[in-house]
Amino acid sequence: MRDLRLETMLGCFTGFWRSKQNFCPLALAAVLFLCPAAYAQAVPSEPPAPPAAKPVSPEMAAFERARQSVDKFFEQATNVVCTENVSQGVVGKNGKVDYREDSVFDYQLQTNANSGSLKLVESRDTRKAAFRDSSRTLLITNGFTAMLLIMHPSYESSYTFAAAGQESMDGVTYDKIDFKFVSGATSPAALQLRGHNYPLPLSGTIWIEPQSGAVAKLVATLDSSLSDLGLTGMRSEIHYALVRFHDPDESYWMPISAVIDVETPRQHWRNIHRFTGYKRFRATIRVEDLEVTKP
Repeated sequence: MRDLRLETMLGCFTGFWRSKQNFCPLALAAVLFLCPAAYAQAVPSEPPAPPAAKPVSPEMAAFERARQSVDKFFEQATNVVCTENVSQGVVGKNGKVDYREDSVFDYQLQTNANSGSLKLVESRDTRKAAFRDSSRTLLITNGFTAMLLIMHPSYESSYTFAAAGQESMDGVTYDKIDFKFVSGATSPAALQLRGHNYPLPLSGTIWIEPQSGAVAKLVATLDSSLSDLGLTGMRSEIHYALVRFHDPDESYWMPISAVIDVETPRQHWRNIHRFTGYKRFRATIRVEDLEVTKP
């Protein structure tokens, strides 16, 4: 069986054909820049009045709360494990899945910020392996639960964000924010082909719970075709929901599903990831003084 791999691990998307083209992972990169300005002026007799603050829309206020909670999301994600059900499908010309393979994993998203930059790794232990048809070429997708990297401070200059109104889902009204990739900027999503990096120009929409700033839904698509790389279209839709834990009582917003569609001139894949059975764990260390008896 041949596989096409598309993933966002260590803050990137990575893909490769196991037949002819090889794609290698791209490490997370953070861009930090300063724009200093120096000028001379006469000292005024009275200080100028500060410019009037521009009004902030409710949507952008919710977005700022969401941006501030991104680090908290990745911190909480390391405290839980869950069951991941993965369906890898091949979509026919009628838009329906003609063939699929199903797998089940024990899943955990692990983070590490000790080096000064956020690093993400997915841990998967196979609980149920899928039946494999060697004649099929399937899509392998990983890391899409970490799409919130789009809002991470490391990529603040890589996207523009704009209010997009409100929308109700399941009786709850969410603020919507559109995001668009800045051409030439550093992206958390990139393909590396034959030693060259190709940033994926992803744009889309984020649905935010106004009070908490939690992201409930994120949709991202390619701005333009990358047909020269064999990729004509990609769309990902990730849903998040409030997961409640007890003893102590806490609530985390965690991913519950991710649907990824990828198209090439000859093929269309649709993978569906579902995350259930969240369990929280805490590691404790106990230090004891041992009495040493000399012989």
